[in-house]
Amino acid sequence: MLGSPSAWDTARIQLENAVRHLGLDDGLHDLLRMPRRAITVSVPLMRDDGHLLVLSGYRVQHNLARGPAKGGIRFHPSTDLDEVKALAMWMTWKCALMGIPYGGAKGGIAVDPRLLSLSERERMTRRYAAELVPLIGPEKDIPAPDVGTDEQTMAWIMDTYSTHTGYTAPGVVTGKPLSIGGSAGRAGATSRGVQLVAFAALAEHGLDPYDVTVAVQGFGKVGALAAQYLHDAGARIVAVSDVKGGVYNPQGLNPAALLRRVQRGGDTVVGHPGTDTITNAELLELDVDLLVPAALEGVITATNADRIKARMIVEGANGPISADADPILDGNGVVVVPDILANGGGVAVSYFEWVQDIQAYFWTEDQVNDRLCDIMKRAYGEVSALATERGVSLRAAAHIIGVARVADAHRTRGLYP
Repeated sequence: MLGSPSAWDTARIQLENAVRHLGLDDGLHDLLRMPRRAITVSVPLMRDDGHLLVLSGYRVQHNLARGPAKGGIRFHPSTDLDEVKALAMWMTWKCALMGIPYGGAKGGIAVDPRLLSLSERERMTRRYAAELVPLIGPEKDIPAPDVGTDEQTMAWIMDTYSTHTGYTAPGVVTGKPLSIGGSAGRAGATSRGVQLVAFAALAEHGLDPYDVTVAVQGFGKVGALAAQYLHDAGARIVAVSDVKGGVYNPQGLNPAALLRRVQRGGDTVVGHPGTDTITNAELLELDVDLLVPAALEGVITATNADRIKARMIVEGANGPISADADPILDGNGVVVVPDILANGGGVAVSYFEWVQDIQAYFWTEDQVNDRLCDIMKRAYGEVSALATERGVSLRAAAHIIGVARVADAHRTRGLYP
């Protein structure tokens, strides 16, 4: 591999490490590594001006041993098959680690949705969903929002699927609006899980969660609410950033004020009154107690890992730390709470939404949050205990648990034919 490992390289390296710790044979390793299905679809889009644009879409079902596939759909220019394969693999281990009866999947279209009108995004989404109709369904594969998609995207996918099948199927997606079967508490679930796990890890490692400084990279769906929940719980948010740059104030920021600025058309946190402007790279290297990378994968690599001054990193995004950076951070004493644990709150509440849709009986937001808290605390406790027992990192322990549970499901089910 030249340069830093890609997301797919990193995912395979993490699996290899878990396989080695578990003593699994080569055949089972191959079975766990290879996606069950990986498809590329053509997504023709007629633009508002009459111009035809043909995009590439993807869906990968990595593993179905523990249940139907589960994973988000992202619309982003850098999306390609290898990235989606890595994200689907991480979803497999994440679902197993959370104790949720799903396998892992992921999907997406290589596009910048900001360059499309609302009607263009709808037509693109519906055409992509139509291509996936034979593969998705409440008992097969349940998509959810990810980078560049939202609850409206899920509503279009649900409606497209329902139109093709001839009946309304709210359980085909999660993360959809409440009016068509969404769950209370789903919108902030990933971020709430980040806060719960961060506070558990900080306390366990001798840091007072109510007296820590925090930097959050990525002020999107996960990062903005993670900053808000951490702030509300007592932490001091000193820096946040988005795709255009970041802001810094050592005395602390008000995430709610920053979010209002963005939602009112500011488009970026940069320029917020009373703050210094910093770059995304500078934010990652700030001297803070807690760093939350909540944007895209591969932002911390061997190139900048030695300059990370945070005492703890909680991965809000999927794969923000490449495989070659992990040993550097570990050697420098940086505690890393891995993505498949830290951002597992989203899939946990997606599971709750799916269960509610199947039962046609819905819970209150307090009930959802209480169940989420139970799952996150249990998962962190299991990972922390195994890390201590085996003398390994939290990432290694999380993957050992997740991979072991999927491997056990394969052994139990046997091989067909």
